Amino acid sequence: MTELESEVLPLPPRYRFRDLLLGDQSFQSDDRVQVEFYVNENTFKERLKLFFIKNQRSSLRIRLFNFSLKLLTCLLYIVRVLLDNPEEGIGWSHIFWVDRKTPLWAVQVSIALISFLETMLLIYLSYKGNIWEQIFRISFILEMINTVPFIITIFWPPLRNLFIPVFLNCWLAKYALENMINDLHRAIQRTQSAMFNQVLILICTLLCLVFTGTCGIQHLERAGEKLSLFKSFYFCIVTFSTVGYGDVTPKIWPSQLLVVIMICVALVVLPLQFEELVYLWMERQKSGGNYSRHRAQTEKHVVLCVSSLKIDLLMDFLNEFYAHPRLQDYYVVILCPTEMDIQVRRVLQIPLWSQRVIYLQGSALKDQDLMRAKMDNGEACFILSSRNEVDRTAADHQTILRAWAVKDFAPNCPLYVQILKPENKFHVKFADHVVCEEECKYAMLALNCVCPATSTLITLLVHTSRGQEGQESPEQWQRMYGRCSGNEVYHIRMGDSKFFMEYEGKSFTYAAFHAHKKYGVCLIGIRREENKSILLNPGPRHIMAASDTCFYINITKEENSAFIFKQEEKQKKKGFAGSYGGPSRLPVHSIIASMGTVAMDLQNTECRPANSSKLALPAENGSGTRRPSIAPVLELADTSSLLPCDLLSDQSEDEMTQSDEEGSAVVEYVKGYPPNSPYIGSSPTLCHLLPEKAPFCCLRLDKGCKHNSFEDAKAYGFKNKLIIVSAETAGNGLYNFIVPLRAYYRSRKELNPIVLLLDNKPEHHFLEAICCFPMVYYMEGTIDNLDSLLQCGIIYADNLVVVDKESTMSAEEDYMADAKTIVNVQTMFRLFPSLSIITELTHPSNMRFMQFRAKDSYSLALSKLEKRERENGSNLAFMFRLPFAAGRVFSISMLDTLLYQSFVKDYMITITRLLLGLDTTPGSGYLCAMKITEDDLWIRTYGRLFQKLCSSSAEIPIGIYRTESHMFATSESQISINVEDCEDTKDVKEHWGIKTSHHRNSCSSDQSEHPLLRRKSMQWARRLSRKGNKHSSKTAEWISQQRLSLYRRSERQELSELVKNRMKHLGLPTTGYDEMNDHQNTLSYVLINPPPDTRLELNDIVYLIRSDPLAHVANDGHSRKSSCSNKLGSGNPETRDETQL
Repeated sequence: MTELESEVLPLPPRYRFRDLLLGDQSFQSDDRVQVEFYVNENTFKERLKLFFIKNQRSSLRIRLFNFSLKLLTCLLYIVRVLLDNPEEGIGWSHIFWVDRKTPLWAVQVSIALISFLETMLLIYLSYKGNIWEQIFRISFILEMINTVPFIITIFWPPLRNLFIPVFLNCWLAKYALENMINDLHRAIQRTQSAMFNQVLILICTLLCLVFTGTCGIQHLERAGEKLSLFKSFYFCIVTFSTVGYGDVTPKIWPSQLLVVIMICVALVVLPLQFEELVYLWMERQKSGGNYSRHRAQTEKHVVLCVSSLKIDLLMDFLNEFYAHPRLQDYYVVILCPTEMDIQVRRVLQIPLWSQRVIYLQGSALKDQDLMRAKMDNGEACFILSSRNEVDRTAADHQTILRAWAVKDFAPNCPLYVQILKPENKFHVKFADHVVCEEECKYAMLALNCVCPATSTLITLLVHTSRGQEGQESPEQWQRMYGRCSGNEVYHIRMGDSKFFMEYEGKSFTYAAFHAHKKYGVCLIGIRREENKSILLNPGPRHIMAASDTCFYINITKEENSAFIFKQEEKQKKKGFAGSYGGPSRLPVHSIIASMGTVAMDLQNTECRPANSSKLALPAENGSGTRRPSIAPVLELADTSSLLPCDLLSDQSEDEMTQSDEEGSAVVEYVKGYPPNSPYIGSSPTLCHLLPEKAPFCCLRLDKGCKHNSFEDAKAYGFKNKLIIVSAETAGNGLYNFIVPLRAYYRSRKELNPIVLLLDNKPEHHFLEAICCFPMVYYMEGTIDNLDSLLQCGIIYADNLVVVDKESTMSAEEDYMADAKTIVNVQTMFRLFPSLSIITELTHPSNMRFMQFRAKDSYSLALSKLEKRERENGSNLAFMFRLPFAAGRVFSISMLDTLLYQSFVKDYMITITRLLLGLDTTPGSGYLCAMKITEDDLWIRTYGRLFQKLCSSSAEIPIGIYRTESHMFATSESQISINVEDCEDTKDVKEHWGIKTSHHRNSCSSDQSEHPLLRRKSMQWARRLSRKGNKHSSKTAEWISQQRLSLYRRSERQELSELVKNRMKHLGLPTTGYDEMNDHQNTLSYVLINPPPDTRLELNDIVYLIRSDPLAHVANDGHSRKSSCSNKLGSGNPETRDETQL
C-alpha cells in the first residue's frame, strides 16, 4: 500500500475544487483513463455474506435449516435415552459412558459435521478483526461442545459411547428461532408486535429450562436410582412450579447440584423475561394493541379519528351512533395520537362499552396504525376536528391530512369529515359527507333572528330521542315539549309506504295534508328516482309517483310503527268535510306506535289554555254560531290559486310601498348572485343586492365619510330593527350569516339592518364580499364595552348574536372557556332586558348559567329534571333548560350528531343545509315563520291551520314556537326593600300574582314593574317626610332622605341611569331606551310536528316550509293577478315572512 501511495502524487495547491469542476488547459491534452468502480459484493467473501447473512430470504432459509437440525439433535437424544439400558448398580461410569447404537451414532456424527462446518463459515463471514469476541460467544461454545466430540469419535472409535450433552442444543434452537422470526419479519416487510416476540422468547426460555433440567437430572441419576425421562420431567415441573411434593427427589450430589444451578438460573432469567413482558403489556394497553384481522373480516366496525378525545365528544358519538337498532352489532375503533384520558378510560371500562369500543393510540398519517385499525375493512371513517384549538386553521390542516391519508390507504372506505372553516372545505370534497362547522353555525344563528329558536328546532331534529323526556313532569309544557322532541326525519319509498301509497298521482300538498290528518306524519320533501336532488315542499304542481322517495317528520319511522285501525263507519256517514271540528271530532283513522311496545296516542297530547274559549272569527262567517269553513286541499293543482301574490310579485309591491313612503329617496335593490365569494365552495344563492357596490368607507357604522355623515345607528333612521353580531374576527363563515338574511325570498320591507361588532378590523377581501349587500355595516368594538354597544345601536336592535371567540377556547380548565362570554351576556341581559340575545357557547353544559337566577326555585326544579333525564339515559338532558328551549343559546357541538346520523341517514346533511338556506336547489322550498295574531285564532287548531296553509298558499307547517307568561321568583337583585316595610312586600307579591293571572297567553309582559316601583317610592317618600318632622335640623333630614332613597331604589333603576348617562355622554338620544320592555317573565319552547288537535294560542310562531316562488314563474306569469284575489284575510304588516290567512 505504501508503494502505491508513493506513486500517486498529490494535486498541486492551485488545483482546488473550482479548478476540478471548471477544468484546466494543462489537463485537457492528457489521455483519459476509464475507471470501473466495483462494490465489495464482487468478492467471494462478500457474496457468501450476502447469501448467508444480508439477504433476508436466503438467510431465513439457512436459519430455518439450522433450527431444524437442532430440533433433530434433541429428538435423537431422546431416542438414545429411550433405547439405553444401563446396568444395575451405582457407579460413576454410568455418567461418562452410554450405550449408543451404531446407526444412531452415524446420524449424530453427520449432523455434527454439518453444524460444525456451518458454524465455522459463519464465524469467518462475521469476523471483524477480533477473533476472541467470536470464540467466547455462548452459542459458539455450546456448538463446539456438541459437535467436536462427535468428530473426534470418527478417528478414535473407543470414544463412540462417550456421553455428549446433546440436549444443550435446545438453547441453540431457541437462538436460531429468534433470528428466524426477525428474518421472517424483514423478508415479508411486516412489523410484528414486540409483544409477540417477547411472549415467544419467554415460552422458549421456559421450555429450554425444563428440557435441560429433565435431561440433566435423568442422566446424572443413572448413577443413582435411575430415574426415567418421564419422572425427571415430572420432578422439574413440580420443582419449578414451587409445589414440591417430595415423592421424587435426586439422590446423589451431582444431580442435586444441577437442581440448585437450574433454580438459580430460573430465578435470574425468568424475572427478567416477565418484567420485559409486563412492561410491553402495559405499553400495549396504553396504545391499544391491534384490531384483529379475523374480527375485521367477520364483524363490522367503524373508525373514529380524532386528535384529542374528550369525554363529552366520546359520549355524544357513542350515544348517537348506538341509538340506531341496526348498529348495535358494530364495533367502534378509536384512533387517537394521545394517551387515553382518565375519564375516557373509566367510561370504556363500563361493560356497555368495553365489549364494543376499542381504543388505539396512533396516528392516521401512519400506515402501520391504519393497518392496526383495519381501516381497509372498515364500514366508515369519522374524522373529527379539534374545535378547542386556538388556531382553528391549523386544526383544519390536520383534519385534511388525516382525510388524505385515509383516502390513500383505504380508497373504498366511506369518509365522514368535520371541517371547521369554510375556506378549507374544498380540500375534502372527495369525502362522502362533509359538515362545515362555521357554515352551519352562522346560518343557524342568522335564521334564529327571523325564525326564533331555529337552532333548537334543528338540534332536536338531528338528535335521536325516544320522545319520553319530561313525561313524568307535572308541567304541561314540559310533557308536550318532550313528547314533540322525539320527532325526527325519516325516509321511505312511496310505493312501499302505507303512509303515502294511497296518494299516488295526487299533488304533493294534498299528500302532505292528508298524511298529517290521517297518520300525524309531516311530509316535508321528496326525491325523484331519476334526480338525486332533494326538494323540500316542491309545491302542489308536483305529482307524487310510486318511485319517489318521501322524507317525513315523525316520532318513529314507518317500519317500526304498528297500525291500529279504528271503526270508520261514523266518520264515513259524516262524509268529508275538509276541516277539523275539534279534538273530539278528529278524523284520525289510526294511531302510530312508538319504538317498542308503547302505543302513542297523539290525540291526548293537547295543550288547552284556560282562557281560549273565545276566538275571533272572520266577518263573513256570521255571528260565530257555526264553525267557519276552510277550503279543501285539491288533489291536483289549480293554477288560479297556487301561490299568494306577495311571493311572486314581492319586488314590485315592495317598490311601490317604499316609493309611496319615501318618495324619490328610495334606494332600489336588485336580485342577483353575489359577485364576490370570500372562499371557494360557497353555494350560489340569489340575494337582494345593491345596484352598485358600496364604498368601504360607507360600511363603517360609527364613522362618517364623504358620502354620508352618519356616526351612529340612530342617524341612519332604519325602518326595521337591527341585528347585531358580535364576533372576534370577520371570518369567512360570517358571510353565511348575511346570505340567509338577504335571500331573494325575503321581502324588501322586512330586511333588517345587520351590524357586525368586531374585535379586530376586517380584512379587505371580506369587505369586498359584503359591500354588495344592502344595509350591512361593521364597527370595531366589544360587547364588554357599553359605549360600543350603544354606538352600534343596541337599543334599536331586536336581536344580538354573540359568537364564541376562538381566543377563549383553550382555557386551563376546559369548561371555563365560556366564562367571559357568559358573564358579558349576563350583564347585557340586565342592562337591556327586552333584547333577544342569542349566544354561542363552546360547551353545552354551560348553558345552565345563561340568564342565571340564583334564588329562582323554578330554575332549581329544572336542574333536578335535567339530572333525572340524564340518569334515564336521555341524549337531550339539557333540552328543558329555558335558554335552550327558547333558542337563546346554542353550541356547535350539538351539530356533531348531524355527521353521526349521516351514517344511517345519508340525506340529513342535505336536508339541514336546505333548511338553513346554505344550499338552494331549484324547485326546493325554504324555512320561514308566521305569527298567529288575534285575527287568526278562528282557525283554532294546528290541524285546521295545516289545511288552511295547504289549500291557500301551499305551505307546509312543521312546528310551533310557543311563548307563555311565567312567574319567576323575585330575587333580591331586582327589588330592594327594607325590613321595616314587610307589609309593602306583601303588597308587591299580591300585585304580581294578579298580573300573572291576567296575562297567561301574552308573549311579552308590559312595564308593570316601573309604575309599581314609582308608587312604592312615593309611599317611602311620604313615610320619610313624616319621620323627618321629628328631626331638629333640616340638614340632617335632607341627608337622611338622600341616603334612604339611594338605598331603596331598585337595581333596574340604577342600571337604567347608568345607560342613560353613557348615552348622554356619547350624544345619543335616550328616548329609545325608555321604551324598552322587560321580557324576563316568559318561557318559550318548540313543538315539532305537534298533533293536529293542538290548540293555537295568541303569538304562536309557526315554522313553515314555503315552496320556491321562482319554481314556476316562467309558466305562470299571467296568473299572478288572479292569484292575488285568493287571499283570505289580512295579517300584521310588521310580522316577518307572514302568511296571509
